Amino acid sequence: MTDRARLLLVGAGPRAIMLLERLLARTDEHTLLDIDLVDPHPPGAGRIWRRAQSPLLKLNSMTRDVTVFTDDSCTIDGPVRPGPSLNQWLELWRVGELPDVDLDELSEAEARALGPDGFPTRRLHSHYLDWFFRTTAASAPAGVTIRQHADTVAAVRPTADGRHLVVLATGSEIVTDAVAYCLGHTERDLDPATAALAEASARHGLVYVPPAFTADADLSVIPEGADVIVRGMGLAAVDLVVLLTQGRGGRFDRAGDGSLRYLASGREPRLHLGSRRGVPYRSKVTSTLQGDPPQREVLTPDAVAALAASGHPIDFERDVWPLVATELLHGHYRELFTGHPDRVSTTWTEFRPVLRAHPWDSSALREAIAAAVPEPLDRFDVAAFDRPLAGARFLDEEDVQRQVRAHIADDLLLRTTEERSPAQGVFIAALLSFMALSEIPKERWNARSRAQSLPVRWHTFFSYLASGPPPHRLEELLALSEAGVVRFLGPDIEVTVTPHGFSASGPRVPGETVAGALVDAWLPAADAALSTNEALRELVTVHGSELRVTDAEYDGSLGRVRVSDDGQVLRRDDAAHDTLFATGPFTSLTEAGAFTRPNADSLSLRQTDRVAGAIAARLGVAVPVTP
Repeated sequence: MTDRARLLLVGAGPRAIMLLERLLARTDEHTLLDIDLVDPHPPGAGRIWRRAQSPLLKLNSMTRDVTVFTDDSCTIDGPVRPGPSLNQWLELWRVGELPDVDLDELSEAEARALGPDGFPTRRLHSHYLDWFFRTTAASAPAGVTIRQHADTVAAVRPTADGRHLVVLATGSEIVTDAVAYCLGHTERDLDPATAALAEASARHGLVYVPPAFTADADLSVIPEGADVIVRGMGLAAVDLVVLLTQGRGGRFDRAGDGSLRYLASGREPRLHLGSRRGVPYRSKVTSTLQGDPPQREVLTPDAVAALAASGHPIDFERDVWPLVATELLHGHYRELFTGHPDRVSTTWTEFRPVLRAHPWDSSALREAIAAAVPEPLDRFDVAAFDRPLAGARFLDEEDVQRQVRAHIADDLLLRTTEERSPAQGVFIAALLSFMALSEIPKERWNARSRAQSLPVRWHTFFSYLASGPPPHRLEELLALSEAGVVRFLGPDIEVTVTPHGFSASGPRVPGETVAGALVDAWLPAADAALSTNEALRELVTVHGSELRVTDAEYDGSLGRVRVSDDGQVLRRDDAAHDTLFATGPFTSLTEAGAFTRPNADSLSLRQTDRVAGAIAARLGVAVPVTP
């Protein structure tokens, strides 16, 4: 180690700059530290949130729910350095207190009109992240230098003196004491099934768009007026629909009766949407709680500690999902009984024990709920919420359209109106459950839970419940359906390739849909060893190791880089690298997202602070934290 320490961050998006802020929070006027940030995209926004993308693409979070700053809710070791949420930042800009923020014309118009309940564009969010980076960098003491490199890390090589030689794609080289990998989602080589589908598509002269970040997918290959099958109905599919409709000149118009109509440009394709559920992700909840404050009723700290201390490996489906489902029921009915007592026949004090007395999916519980809650729309059924079309039968394709439209209309009613605020109770219960499960040590789960149940069953359900699109996107989807630009395929669709085109069909929908184009609308699964990012692939195959889980019932790879709880990269022999760190969705750390909600003691800030503390300690730049 030299007198001046040097750190290189691979990536300069939100994760990297939040780590940078946590590092600088631990420095003072005596600190001697050089920090290099390497990313081909602008620091702060990075690739996903960069300004250079369509102004139609938005966050699925309201401005009041976005921050990159620590606050008094954070249970962290490093100093708390509060700052404005995205909404507060916009208020500061509007009153002229951010003279160093120069918004482009589109972003300026948006910033003047956007309220705390609005959903900002990614382009506007990029200005917030850029400001956060510049403000953070400006807070560095005199002995700390920060250098930006609009480049890509190609390789990291150990040197004879225990440091690292970082080779950039342009050929430049940087010698550093430590490296922290802060990458977000990256592209990857096609998996065998996707590669085979691409090959068959090309052989038959069909158009296939594989999984990708939608803003970077080549949608120019989709002809105007073409029939397109879209697999997936999550956020990537919503972005796809936006880019292929409004992005091609269509627009929405509010009729005199308040209904939304789509006015086509004629350049749109016809989009046929299907998925396992057959319905889009639930709308983002915009109502506010009316009743008692939320709390963990089932997944309490004591319950989580008991799970962790149990004498057998934890199985998500057997041991945890029933607790999560019951927690969601408590969230819904606490808000209904305490916030809307006129719509129930008893009190929360009397009804609360009923939820504990019966299994979450029992007929006895459903009967007890029906007796106490007269209005069916006020009732919450976890299984029906998860698979709303599970019991549906469809007479024909038009019946599919009617049933899916009715589901979307009900979802908008339940999740955006104050009288239906129990949906907010479910949302908060899901967040509390997510945080509770993060408290269980990873090694306590059985292999199948770690490889499948947690990343697929739980995280997919959580995203469906808590990370859906802004409500207006679903209202637009209804208008597009009414206009015939979007059609719904129903649940459990299967797609095959024929010489005549892609054929989509489902077991409960008569007939089939044939189209000349197919889009798989989801992000590719994270797999560090198959990433197209050279530095990440090298990290897992050369410097570190891939996370595998094995027990008597399951053996498999999770496609992630193994790291310790403080982000140190783990070698194949389990030894931790002293000077290689990593954080983000490609690591074995619990996925926590990048930025977060204010006043939520967020997992992402706790993780970032812990990794920053370990880096600062290793480089010898940490200063005592004032209590």
